[in-house]
Amino acid sequence: MAVVPMSAAGERLVGRETELSLLTRTLEALTRGRGSVVEISGEPGIGKTCLTRTLVDLAAQRGIPAVRAHALRGDTASLQVFRDAWESRRAAGGARQPFEKVGDRPADWAAGCVVVLDDVHLCDPASTALLVRLVRSVVPAPFLLTLAHRPAQTAPELREALDDGARAGTVTRIEPSPLDPDAVAALLADRSAPRDSGARTPAALQEFAIRLCAAAEGNPRYVRLLVAADWQPGHWPDRPGTDTAGLLREAKPLIAEFDALSPQAATTASAAAVTGSPFRPEDIAHISGLGMDSTLDALAELERTDLVRAADWKGGLAFRHPVVGHVAHERAGLSFRLRGHRRALELITGRGGRVRERARHAEYLLGTDAALAARTLADGAAEIAAQEPATAAHWLRLALESLPDGRADSTGRNELELARCRALIAAGQLDEARTRAHELLGRRPAALSERQLLQAHAVCVGAERQLGRYAEAAAIADAALGLLPRPLPDPLPAEVAELIIEHGLVHVLRGTHDQARALLREAVRTPSEADGTSEADGTSEADRTVLRVLDALCVTHAGDLDEAIENVTHCARLVDALPDPLAGRTPETLALLGSAELYLERFTDAARHLGRGLTADHSGPQRPILLHRLLGLAMAEQWTGHLDASQRYAREAENLARSMGVRPAVALAQAIRATTLVWARGGEYADEAVALVEEATGATPPGHSWWTASATGLLAQARFLAGDAAGCRRTLLDSAGSRRLPQVRPFSRPFLLALLATATLECGDREEAERLVATAEAEARRLGLPVQDAHARCARAQLHMSDGEHDAAAKLFALAAEAFQAAGMPVQYAWTLVTSAPAVHEAHGPAEALGRLDAAEAIARSRTALLVRERVTRMRAELSEDARGAHPLGRLSDREREIVDLATAGLRTREIAERLFLSPRTVETHLSRIYRKLDVSSRLALSDLVRRTG
Repeated sequence: MAVVPMSAAGERLVGRETELSLLTRTLEALTRGRGSVVEISGEPGIGKTCLTRTLVDLAAQRGIPAVRAHALRGDTASLQVFRDAWESRRAAGGARQPFEKVGDRPADWAAGCVVVLDDVHLCDPASTALLVRLVRSVVPAPFLLTLAHRPAQTAPELREALDDGARAGTVTRIEPSPLDPDAVAALLADRSAPRDSGARTPAALQEFAIRLCAAAEGNPRYVRLLVAADWQPGHWPDRPGTDTAGLLREAKPLIAEFDALSPQAATTASAAAVTGSPFRPEDIAHISGLGMDSTLDALAELERTDLVRAADWKGGLAFRHPVVGHVAHERAGLSFRLRGHRRALELITGRGGRVRERARHAEYLLGTDAALAARTLADGAAEIAAQEPATAAHWLRLALESLPDGRADSTGRNELELARCRALIAAGQLDEARTRAHELLGRRPAALSERQLLQAHAVCVGAERQLGRYAEAAAIADAALGLLPRPLPDPLPAEVAELIIEHGLVHVLRGTHDQARALLREAVRTPSEADGTSEADGTSEADRTVLRVLDALCVTHAGDLDEAIENVTHCARLVDALPDPLAGRTPETLALLGSAELYLERFTDAARHLGRGLTADHSGPQRPILLHRLLGLAMAEQWTGHLDASQRYAREAENLARSMGVRPAVALAQAIRATTLVWARGGEYADEAVALVEEATGATPPGHSWWTASATGLLAQARFLAGDAAGCRRTLLDSAGSRRLPQVRPFSRPFLLALLATATLECGDREEAERLVATAEAEARRLGLPVQDAHARCARAQLHMSDGEHDAAAKLFALAAEAFQAAGMPVQYAWTLVTSAPAVHEAHGPAEALGRLDAAEAIARSRTALLVRERVTRMRAELSEDARGAHPLGRLSDREREIVDLATAGLRTREIAERLFLSPRTVETHLSRIYRKLDVSSRLALSDLVRRTG
């Protein structure tokens, strides 16, 4: 991003590397005595004037004289822009003769100079003719002529001359393009951070810049106008921001364009601003009172000045950008706006226009007809609440402020307050929503009906939940259960369903699924499926779907897999039937369903639902749910072998969790990243992964949440993959403060038990490893999940292989590999093939073992899993005949070599056990396995072999 010193106007030039390069090149040519023509053309506000100022600054840095002049709208003086440039040159001592003698020959008074003429689309005819002659000169004069203009308003003959020059190479054409978000972020850095922009973190600032860039269409002037107005994404394009005074201060150049209009064109522009874009000439004529003919003449003038453009094929018109209309609206004056909005409201009401259109005008009439305005605003808010919650919340606030105090029931104040709280939550204004909800609950019980009291508790729980305050939300939800009618009515009323959903959500997100299960089960069985149940009388279909998904997830967490599979399958059909807009408005459903599918090993379906309609906006009200979706996606992509995507989602989740202050989620995201890092980049990055593990471990608070437990399991796996079996055991066991596993959910216990068993075996404790494998197998059988069963099989195969029972080990590894392949886990499948290679070599020969390694390497290459490829390389070396024949002890593990050294040194079994902190039985098991591997029958034979081969 190019940045140059401040120009005369105090503006930084950002994102203009190409333009700066061209300007610099023309200046260098001028220093060599070669003049030229530079054309700077583009949309209003795109940065033409800023570039001309920068050119003057660059010329001054090189000691080149420079003059600037602006063509003026409506100035009838002949050669006005050249006269002004000559006067500037004369003031600097570079012109002595009267303008009348040399004015039409700039080369006589501008030799070696930079002449910058801005807004030449406004030139008088004589100036335009002279410009055409200069541009078409065969040999450029020895000065640099720079012309800035708006092509749509420039005289055709000048446009044609410039086009011909650009084709011939005699004109350097510069057309500034819209800024990108990075450039907009740089402009924001030069100004005070917008209030409520969410720009507290670099990621949030970048997101705000992206949205602001889109609203301003990359136009630098519009960016500055919106920032000065304290732009709010949720209110755009209805309002430019909250600071109209700041908008008008920044809009002085634009206001000058309106001031230069004829009186009837200025009035028409004000009427168009009141009407809103797109507008129709007949409406403008009615609101302005000018009549149709005068209105059409005025619109023609506005079109010539490029303030108004055609908006659609139906004859609608619009300001060239919404912020231009907002400036026109504020410039119109209070009395004109009031009359205009009243006329517009009457016009729209008379032809049966939408409530939303009427509400936009009613907003400005609260001081003249409060009752009408309040009713219209409330109706308009109800219509747009789902699509534009920020505007809905704003209208509801205005409606509430216009109502008289002390008439809660008669005026429906409570209903409006509840609607406003929901709109605030949907708009991401969670703190205010929480405050309003608590105020509602703090009123006298008689002030709220039973229905409203249930709704108020649900809204309060929702605000607390989305703020990440799960303990507070759960307390309020649990306390509110006593308000529910018992037994639950059929059909289930909407307010009852709303409270049960919030109760279920907070407990599911908190990890206390069991506390919500009974009520959810009752609610799922209560709502009527009859066609006659309407959303006004009972639970909507969307709410029924959320209830079912919540219930299915709780069943899954409880380990009731047969019922869970049936429920999740049914929910998936319901969610897939929802159209995208409705599915996008219920992200909780997608997150919860995707999580349940992850647990049930439906990884492809989980990724599809977790990623459906996923937004990159990390600053909205759905941040807690977004965090769950990102973490779930990171895991799903890792398990299905999409390692780059897994790293990306994990980083996004980590950044989001940090901004929210959710430490367990930070730890889980880092744990996912650590395991993915080892899989993808291999041993070279093992230290980096372990360091990440240590950081995540330190960030994990004490206690057992499902986030913490999940992170612990992944951290242990990362250590194991990095070659640290002892560290893997410590991570799993120390986190629990005993020799038990952390309190993980049933669907992941076989995997963790198998991991712990394998690490324990590598650490030399075969007896404990055997116990852990047996437990893993028992729990895997109870679950009936193929992947969990495969992990248990792998652990049992490791035991067989360590005992020299290679045929049994090879069979179990093959079954596990098939399960991983069927589940769509290519990296785990390849890893299992590599791990099984020694057993396959012993049981079936080297050819089959090498075939397994070849298959694993091909998968690892396609999935960029460098760790698997490295393991393949090592395994090939270990299995080669040369390596195996070089030294018989090469067949032994590190622990077995330790025992051989101690045994051949004369230590007894008990002494070896004490030295290595093992049980005597474990030492005897190791010795038996060593005898089989080395084909010896006693310690004496073992000592003889070591002496001969040592």
